Amino acid sequence: MLNRQIDLISLGWNKWFEAQADLCASHENTFARVAAVDRDQFLLINQTGQFRAKMSGHFFYQHEQSHEFPCVGDWVCVTKNPTDDFALIRSLLDRKTSLRRRSVGDGHGYQMIAANVDYIVIVQSCHYDFNLKRLERYLVMVTEGGAEPWVLLTKTDLVKPAILDSQLSELRASGIAAPVFPLSNMTREGVDEFIRMLLPGKTYCFVGSSGVGKSTLINGLIGRDMLETNNVSGTGEGRHTTVRRELILLEGGALVIDNPGMREFGILGADSGLGGSFSDITSLAAACRYRNCSHTNEPGCAVIKALEAGEIGVEHYDNYFKLSEESAFSQMSYAEKRKKDRDFGKYIKLAKKDLKHD
Repeated sequence: MLNRQIDLISLGWNKWFEAQADLCASHENTFARVAAVDRDQFLLINQTGQFRAKMSGHFFYQHEQSHEFPCVGDWVCVTKNPTDDFALIRSLLDRKTSLRRRSVGDGHGYQMIAANVDYIVIVQSCHYDFNLKRLERYLVMVTEGGAEPWVLLTKTDLVKPAILDSQLSELRASGIAAPVFPLSNMTREGVDEFIRMLLPGKTYCFVGSSGVGKSTLINGLIGRDMLETNNVSGTGEGRHTTVRRELILLEGGALVIDNPGMREFGILGADSGLGGSFSDITSLAAACRYRNCSHTNEPGCAVIKALEAGEIGVEHYDNYFKLSEESAFSQMSYAEKRKKDRDFGKYIKLAKKDLKHD
């Protein structure tokens, strides 16, 4: 974090949070933003600088789920006494935007990635990491959380111009409307143009698989090697070393959050996210003959007609249904999911019994 005079507005404070100022009515309390989380400890920052904090006992026992605890990017109300080693987090302000994913190994829980982010920069390498289906998955969850998505294609120096042109054409053909920025950390081509897009007081969260160049780019934005990186592998891909999320204030005034690599990104209930990321399909659906059209085999289906005419791609169409089904399953209650799993188990047992009789 930079050693210079800052205020809450430069850290992302706005009218959304100002409307919740009554949460810190006492003169002993103040607001701060979560810059990093280390188990049960938090690194906070406000106009006084950085300091450590813990959740107060009352706050901790009032919240049972991990997603109810502060995460990177959150605004919290704290009590900070000069003589104490740790400030105490009293309350958590409502989140304006969020990025979350389904918890690993937990069919009904979710994990907070970051909060109060203005732009989420989805990073893919042009070299080995370019994956349209995974990108669409990211876009669904970004849109659902309320932030604006950007797409960053790195390592353009490792592919031929024709391959990059093909990837850009593939993005356009899929109906992705998010801004796309191709660049190379090695040659610096496209980097300056990207930096000029970063606005003071706005928060940018970088997500993507390991080794795609997120930390290298952020190191360049910071102007020093604050985030650890490793040398590239024999394939040209980086070896990722980021182990925690951290909010960093840049010299130009923008705030960035680096993330450990995430190849898997479990979908939660994301109807609005699907509408934003698959706007071409949802727009066509409005012209279907039947309001409850499933877009599979109904007569007068505008989506099927566009698919047959080549106006939308088959993979794009298939991915829409896959993510729709995953979103619907995520929205089911835990009891409903358990029943569905049991019904499927019974089906498997009956199928095996029929095979034995045959």
